[in-house]
Amino acid sequence: MRVTGTSDPSRERWDRRWAGERAHSSAAASEFLVAEVADLRPGMALDVACGAGRNAVWLAERGWRVTAVDFSEIALGMARRLAAARGVEADWIEADVVGWTPPSRAYDLVCVLYLQLPALERRAALAGAAAAVRAGGTLLVVGHDLLNLTEGWGGPTQPDVLFTPDDVVGEIDDLRVLKAQRVRRAVDGPGATREAIDTLVRATRPS
Repeated sequence: MRVTGTSDPSRERWDRRWAGERAHSSAAASEFLVAEVADLRPGMALDVACGAGRNAVWLAERGWRVTAVDFSEIALGMARRLAAARGVEADWIEADVVGWTPPSRAYDLVCVLYLQLPALERRAALAGAAAAVRAGGTLLVVGHDLLNLTEGWGGPTQPDVLFTPDDVVGEIDDLRVLKAQRVRRAVDGPGATREAIDTLVRATRPS
């Protein structure tokens, strides 16, 4: 489904990235997603800024009914092919997550993984994501932490798209925070394995 049609330089830039440097990105799900949903019963899931679909497909394989949103047509094409290869289905929506409004309180799990946006746009996207969590549901936010810029490895080099656990906690309104911390992730570096520093926030809407 496509719900946006305007020309957007940032969308075009990400299309080029997915067609180029990210064309052979790993299809393995985020290790943090795998760990954080292990205790959840499959239900309705929303993957915000799903990219090439690695996390959405992993959830679908485990019985989740997945809606996945991204504004890159190239990434969504990759996601559809991955889903077909794995024999699962998802509802793929081409939309800018800053302006797209998901159904209110409709999902048992909402994931926002490695969304790279300046603070004002990130707040808008997270507000929509938080509002989409139903009573008893879970919001999981994982992304490149600001500390990664000076103490970690890889990831964006623009400080304005990085954030901290406190930033996220302040942007998810009436959800109850279960976990808000910095986590470390092994990444391949020149001649050795390095560590990236991420923010991880897990929250729920009280029943």
